[in-house]
Amino acid sequence: MMMSPSAYRSVFGQRYKTNAYMVTLKDGSVANTKRQSASFMRLGGIEGVVQNTTLMHQIDVVVKALNQIMWVLIIVATMLGVVILYNLTNLNVSERVRELSTIKVLGFYNRETTMYIYRETILLSVLGIFVGYGFGAWLHRYIITAVPPDDVMFDPSIIWLAFVVPLVVVGLITAALGWFVNSKLKRLDMLEALKSVD
Repeated sequence: MMMSPSAYRSVFGQRYKTNAYMVTLKDGSVANTKRQSASFMRLGGIEGVVQNTTLMHQIDVVVKALNQIMWVLIIVATMLGVVILYNLTNLNVSERVRELSTIKVLGFYNRETTMYIYRETILLSVLGIFVGYGFGAWLHRYIITAVPPDDVMFDPSIIWLAFVVPLVVVGLITAALGWFVNSKLKRLDMLEALKSVD
């Protein structure tokens, strides 16, 4: 525990006396820290040496493992987003092909027809982004408090990239699938779709 001399006097009721020193080595490598700790322990007036290099190494291992896990989760979440949006859009077009053909026959342009069916996908994507922000903030807070050991605290702040990158990724996926829907509707055979019997 570190405290000021006045705080020590008020807590323990006796005069402050130095009982430890903090040493910062110029060479902070693990090997040099172990070597210097051993040389300190050989001195007669030293009862113990506490070094933080081992703790720093453990924290570094935990953080690197978390980074790898986070990259896997990001890649899997992106692939899941592509699959869900693709299937949702494809199913929407397939189920409403007669309706879309009727709209095209009535004189709607390709973009208007695409937006007629794709507007709900855009709305669901926007809602998903905001729900993801809320759930992601809660999950981040839980991981920050649950994962580190008792004597370590991770930085609880969230950088702005954590909000911008998902927005850009989902926006790009939605735009790419919008282009796909538009090109699919351009090739739509209206007469065949209207002749088909449900």
